[in-house]
Amino acid sequence: MSLIVTIFCLVFFAELISWIGKSVLIGWFYVLYLRIFYPTLAEKQKKLKVDILNTKTELLKTSAQDQFAKWAKLRRSVDKGLADLEKLNSDISSVKTTFSVKFSTGIWICTTGAQFVIGWWYRKAAIFYLPPGWFGPLAWVLAFPFAPKGAVSVGMWQMACRRVIKIGERAAKELVASYTAMGPASVTEKNAS
Repeated sequence: MSLIVTIFCLVFFAELISWIGKSVLIGWFYVLYLRIFYPTLAEKQKKLKVDILNTKTELLKTSAQDQFAKWAKLRRSVDKGLADLEKLNSDISSVKTTFSVKFSTGIWICTTGAQFVIGWWYRKAAIFYLPPGWFGPLAWVLAFPFAPKGAVSVGMWQMACRRVIKIGERAAKELVASYTAMGPASVTEKNAS
């Protein structure tokens, strides 16, 4: 794949992740991660919650004065279940923290880190050359920092790609907002006439 397309794809991927949101992505992939690598924890947590709710329901139906022995046994069972659930929740929480650190690092490496590496590796390369005289004395700005004069550098191409993608995002949001403001019924009526 050519350098121009690679850089555009990297910038687009980074912007796509920022549009979706890193926390949303962590939530989606964490559920998948938990099901694949820790299926027993999720099942155990679900089963424990159901058991506690059933025992608590039975405890509420039992009179503490009339059936004290049964009530005390149920109460100890609920307390033990809550303690086990709290321990299990802390284990799951530590798994989630570890996962989110690893996932955030992976996203950073795939987006920002890859852009830095490519920008550094190809710092003296020209993405493409401009026709002579188009920008006059400002041509050196597009070649900044190390590309040959009259060319567009990797850094400037990344900035241009990011800017165009952000403008496209803004235009898409405005289009969606105008469509939702009009409502689907008025669009159908407008197209019919």
